[in-house]
Amino acid sequence: MRIGELSRAVGVPVPTIKYYLREGLLPQGELSSPNQASYCEAHLRRLRLIRALVELAQVPVAQVKEILEALDSDAVPLHEQIGRAHRALTPTRKQAASDEARAAATAQVTDLLTRRGWAVEPTAPALATLIETVAALRTLGQDNLVSFLDAYAEAVERFTELEIDAVSTHPTRDQLAESVVIGTILGETLISSLRLLAQESISAQRWRT
Repeated sequence: MRIGELSRAVGVPVPTIKYYLREGLLPQGELSSPNQASYCEAHLRRLRLIRALVELAQVPVAQVKEILEALDSDAVPLHEQIGRAHRALTPTRKQAASDEARAAATAQVTDLLTRRGWAVEPTAPALATLIETVAALRTLGQDNLVSFLDAYAEAVERFTELEIDAVSTHPTRDQLAESVVIGTILGETLISSLRLLAQESISAQRWRT
């Protein structure tokens, strides 16, 4: 397909596509003449991924390039490819918490990972964010919510296995890795939206006057 068709198929303006090509985010098309190039299904998939990262996840273009380079690295295992992308997507958030609460949160989260047998790198940004979040809840006197950490972990593990099983049907590792990254971006919004709807429904059932 021509660049105009690619633009219409994904909903990204032609000047933006040309910018992505210049920045190396999108592979060059196959030249059919000195001023014309054709694009294929792989370009469609990559452009949809770029759009999800830039527009939905609000990831800066320089960071998008880092994520795409990780996904394109055939020299590393798929697990490491996805891990690099996750780390680029996940900032470490520092919450307002006391040192005592942070120490207790670290012990609780470490114990949780050990009991569930989760293989997590100590440098994972999500691990630091989880510890900070638990510490903040403790500091704010929300120990009742902290006590649900195991239940949260069990629920998350269950639907994450479903997600991984779903994307594992893709025929190539490129498609699989792209689906995991897109699922990570949109999955956060999906889960958050469902949780808010469930809270609204349960609140209505219990406290509506």
